Amino acid sequence: MKFLRRSWPWWVVVLVAASGLALWMLQRAREVEVVAVSRGPVVQSIVATGRVDTPARIAISSQSAARIDAVLVREGDLVRAGQPLVRLRSDEAQAALEAARAALREAEGRQRQLEGVQRPVAEQQLAQARANLEAAQRELERARELVAQGYVSQSRVDEAQRQVDTTGAALASARAQADGVRQGGIEAELARARIAQARANLASAEARLDTLVLAAPADGVVLTRAAEPGDTAQVGRTLLTMARDGATRIVAGVDEKNLRWLAAGQQASALADAFPTRPFPAKLTWVAPSVDAQRGTVEVWLEVPEPPDFLKPDMTVSVEMVVARRENVLTLPAWAIHDTDPASALRRASVLLMRDGRAVEQPVELGLRGVGIVEIVGGVAEGDPVITPDSGAMAGERVRLPGPRARLGGALPSMR
Repeated sequence: MKFLRRSWPWWVVVLVAASGLALWMLQRAREVEVVAVSRGPVVQSIVATGRVDTPARIAISSQSAARIDAVLVREGDLVRAGQPLVRLRSDEAQAALEAARAALREAEGRQRQLEGVQRPVAEQQLAQARANLEAAQRELERARELVAQGYVSQSRVDEAQRQVDTTGAALASARAQADGVRQGGIEAELARARIAQARANLASAEARLDTLVLAAPADGVVLTRAAEPGDTAQVGRTLLTMARDGATRIVAGVDEKNLRWLAAGQQASALADAFPTRPFPAKLTWVAPSVDAQRGTVEVWLEVPEPPDFLKPDMTVSVEMVVARRENVLTLPAWAIHDTDPASALRRASVLLMRDGRAVEQPVELGLRGVGIVEIVGGVAEGDPVITPDSGAMAGERVRLPGPRARLGGALPSMR
């Protein structure tokens, strides 16, 4: 009993020493923060910047040099097809139009004269020539009879023959003139040709004059106005620019690393930089078949089915295209995963698990990548504690949770 009473303080010393050693070993373990593998939805999207584009941009310019009399629209005006936009003035074009009209009146007057005067006169002259020839032929026959009876000399027959020849020539001339002025004759055809030419010249003059009124080729909106009354319009110089009505689209450039995710028909959300609180829907309609080698991007078009009233051509917008979505899958924050690139095609990475008080490197297979969250396809289970990279732990190192959650073994009661 005396020995026990003398040795009892040594057991106390041993117990205290063991407790101190355990506390020292516990303090040597690195304090770490963990995040548990959980379940939830993952939405993978691609964000890009683009500009609002119009289906067709039309430049309004003059086909000839002329002074501008009036500009009838301003920027932002809605116009309809055929609506006058700019009026030009050209005294030369107006004079050419009047000359063409006068030439047409002259040609039509000549045709009326041909039909009302020349044709009847030619027919009368032809009938007279026939009658003269018949009379000359009868006179020739009488002269021959008288010569045969010896009443007159041969000179009478010769004179009658000359008269027949003369009237025959006159008949041929009258017939040619009558044929020329008749329907289908050369004079009639010339008259019709002169009228056709005069009408063509008039149409040309009217078309020339019509070019002095610049009209909208289609429905649309005026974008720019680069002319004022009194200016001189030059050939090819743009006076107005308008955007043709049609589906509004956004043209954006997407990093070529994301090309495998893009497909026509994907929904997107767009946001104008000037109106950051008013998002609007869009839809991916076209992906360029080639990549811009200098920028490393692929061009995409997104249609805006219902453009908001504030949307303007060439406005800068950001678009977020939803390329994939999965529900109730294992997820981890993207920052908790080692060696992963959101744009990379590699699906394998690793995490540090907390098991039995140590950091254990665990390979994982990745799925979709959302904004700040990644789908875990394999390698871990729901509830597994993943050590955050900010903790600075290394594989194989002893670790523990900070504060009252610390345990000698370093494991969480609810985690394996």
